Amino acid sequence: MALILNIETSSPVCSVCIAKDGQLLSLKETTDEKSHASLLTVFINEVLIENKINIRDLDAVAVSEGPGSYTGLRIGVSTAKGICYGIEKPLIAVSTLEALTFAIDKNNISAETWFCPMIDARRMEVYSVFFDKNGVKQSEILPHIIDADSFKNELHNRQIVFFGTGAEKCKPMLTSKNAIYIDNIMPSSSNMISLSEKAFQHQNFVNLAYFEPFYLKEFMATTPKIKF
Repeated sequence: MALILNIETSSPVCSVCIAKDGQLLSLKETTDEKSHASLLTVFINEVLIENKINIRDLDAVAVSEGPGSYTGLRIGVSTAKGICYGIEKPLIAVSTLEALTFAIDKNNISAETWFCPMIDARRMEVYSVFFDKNGVKQSEILPHIIDADSFKNELHNRQIVFFGTGAEKCKPMLTSKNAIYIDNIMPSSSNMISLSEKAFQHQNFVNLAYFEPFYLKEFMATTPKIKF
């Protein structure tokens, strides 16, 4: 069993939690956009102090690997790496989309239903993937430009639950009777706990020197307009 610090910064949410043996001890998070740089280390210190934990007593650090916000992911991963280097402990990478599925109550949902966590990208684009009720991945993680024909074949065959930061803009487009939407599901470090604990037990760590966030797409900086 393990004492793990979980960090989630892939979206406007900045979230940190401490878990011991797969159980949540303390959680700090905010939905204030662009707060990651100023609040991430504050939240880390707070969850450690609240539980009287010395940072060197951590067994591992887990970080949400993406896809998601380019800037947010860079902040989270660089912070997690810095801690791991400093205390000589392993780093665990957790899929942002897979972690989102742990926010959903699947008890009263049929066995044939698929789950589609979505991360908001630009305009009508989302990052998404399909999982079955048992958490087995049914597709690759891909970017999708949403239109009326998106996921047509999948929706013809079964009910699909859409959720996450990208699901809201799909509602006007994906109107099939098999499309189910769950609102207000945001990334949270608390949803990473089961996955990070499992990764620790299987010694599934990433290389500190070479690990990079899973951006899925390259960062596109906008060029400032020239004013005359």
